[in-house]
Amino acid sequence: MAEERLVLVQLMRRIVAALLLCALAAASAVAAPKDRGPQWAALTADQQQALAPLAGEWNKLGVQHKTKWLGIAKRYPAMKAAEQKRVQTRMQKWAKLTPQQRDQAREQYRSIGKMATDRREKLRRYWADYQALPPHEKRMFDVPPSYLPPAERRQRAKPAKQKQNSRYVLPAAL
Repeated sequence: MAEERLVLVQLMRRIVAALLLCALAAASAVAAPKDRGPQWAALTADQQQALAPLAGEWNKLGVQHKTKWLGIAKRYPAMKAAEQKRVQTRMQKWAKLTPQQRDQAREQYRSIGKMATDRREKLRRYWADYQALPPHEKRMFDVPPSYLPPAERRQRAKPAKQKQNSRYVLPAAL
């Protein structure tokens, strides 16, 4: 009986040791860094120049996002100067967004693709109308006036030279 008990204790020790080894192996696998794609220092000088607005965020991005940005960097040299400037400006704005705001922007983009065709077409028309507005009218949509400091509100309220028959379109609820 004592011998059986000794064998049982030894078996239990082996099982506990095996479980501990499995737990350690699992913990080290979890602690090991996931493949996050190339680090900022590994990018070429051209890639770093094209993706400069993302320098601070680069090493935090996942592989999918890095791949997307590297594709843009690859096309960047072939772009015209105005397009390069536009891309850089958009990257700067994107880099300033919080992760939650980025997720929200991605979700809004996806939701547009899921819209019914007629509603999507209506949205495109509204966007085209907005794009056709002169800059001083576009500024009206930037930030709600109640959130602007009074001095800036007064400055925006000054009417710029308006063209005759200037068309102002308010977007309808979608």
